[in-house]
Parts: sequence; C-alpha cells; structure tokens
Amino acid sequence: MRKYFVTGLLILVPLAITLWVLNLIIGTLDQSLLLLPVSWRPEALLGMHLPGLGSILTLLIIFVTGLAARNFIGNYVVNMWESLLVRIPVVNSIYSSVKQVSDTLFSSSGNAFRKAVLIEYPRAGCWTIAFLTGVPGGDVKNHLQGDFISVYVPTTPNPTSGFFLMLPRAEAIELDMNVDEALKYIVSMGVVSPENGAKAASKAVPTLAG
Repeated sequence: MRKYFVTGLLILVPLAITLWVLNLIIGTLDQSLLLLPVSWRPEALLGMHLPGLGSILTLLIIFVTGLAARNFIGNYVVNMWESLLVRIPVVNSIYSSVKQVSDTLFSSSGNAFRKAVLIEYPRAGCWTIAFLTGVPGGDVKNHLQGDFISVYVPTTPNPTSGFFLMLPRAEAIELDMNVDEALKYIVSMGVVSPENGAKAASKAVPTLAG
C-alpha cells in the first residue's frame, strides 16, 4: 500500500504544483480585464468568467506597446512619458530603479543572470549557487580593493527571494550550466541534478562579456 501511495504522490504533487503556479500566473494576468469598461468584460458579454482572456489581453497590450515604441512617434511618446515620471518625487526613484533593473534583466545585450557561479556561502567550506549580476559600481567600488563581482544568491525553494553579495572574482567558480538548469537545481534543493558539463568548472569567472 505504501509504495502505491508514494507513486501517486510522485505523479500528483508535481502536477498539482504546476497547476497551482499556472493558476496564479493566469489569475494575475487576468487582472488586466479590470481595465475594460464593465460592459465589455466577459461576465457582461458572455454571462460567465473565462480564465485566460485577461492573459491574452495582457500579452496583446505588451506586444502592441512594444510595437508602438519601435517607431518614431511611439518612441517620442515614451520619452515624454518618462520625462514626466522623473519629475514626480518618490515616483522618480521607484520608476528609475525598476527600469534600470528591468533593462538589465530583459535586454538581450545584458549580462545579468547570464551565468551561474559557485561561491562559498554563508561561511567558508559551505557552497551554494549564485547568479552573476554585474560588478560593483558607484562609490562602492572605491572602497573595494581588487577585482570584485556582484552576485544574487537565491533561497530554496523560493528563488524570488535571496541575498545580494559582492565578492572577489577569484572566489567565484563559473559553472558549466545554464540559468534554467541552475534554477531547477536550487528549487529542487539539490534533488534534480543537472547533467555534467563538457568543460570543468574549476576556474574563476573571467569577464562579464560572455
């Protein structure tokens, strides 16, 4: 009986978690329907709520926004909008910070979260996986002697929270695994082991341009 129960758990638990995450994502994206007039919403037109319509609307808004911003007029409107936001106290600091992070993360030329590294944390002799996010900047780099890198250390099993660290480049080992493989390894708490890479992961992180 026990082995049948365990087998059922192994099948249903991943499925249940996957459906829960999808429901959470779709439910969040469906909030875009609130932008429509009440008379235009599915509940008014069809008499029932259809999950996923808001997700389609959200993706459509993102696509149209990106399409519009690529031409001269759209780019001008975006620049005017941003120039207005940076003049508003509080909003300025929040918007600027979020925009810089999003530009770094989603830009195809950015280096953030492009490499997984192995570092000693939280003490010498204990190792964990981190993601390369850049190099120290501003006045911080003036107080660090040597070549340092910035990394994000995600927590397990929720990688959306974690710690930001700055450490010598020589103390980080570049791993021969992509970000997806590293995330799976972290979320599974080491249960899902990535395939061994073709190259040995025994060298320090070289440069950010890679």
